[in-house]
Amino acid sequence: MAASTMTTGFPVPISALAPNVFSDRLKRRRSISPHAGHALEILGHSIEYLTDEFIHEGGTFSANNSQLQAVQLLMALNREIYLECPEVPPLGRRLRAFLHFKAN
Repeated sequence: MAASTMTTGFPVPISALAPNVFSDRLKRRRSISPHAGHALEILGHSIEYLTDEFIHEGGTFSANNSQLQAVQLLMALNREIYLECPEVPPLGRRLRAFLHFKAN
């Protein structure tokens, strides 16, 4: 499911727009593949670079600021890639599964 942000108009997954709704999902550990890790690293550097440039130039916060729109888009992509990585089951669940397997 996708929506568009109020400031960019770009289609962005709902999960990327409302992280507090999915905060439980965000707190869980994830198994990040090397490919996804590399993408997250590149996006993180891009977000940091654009944010530093915005602050250095003394940019103003407005809905039509293209630098802020770019940062929002990159942040949404970052969350989307992260949330697509499979969750690592909590230790208790893994232990129960292991003990159940050994009991059979």
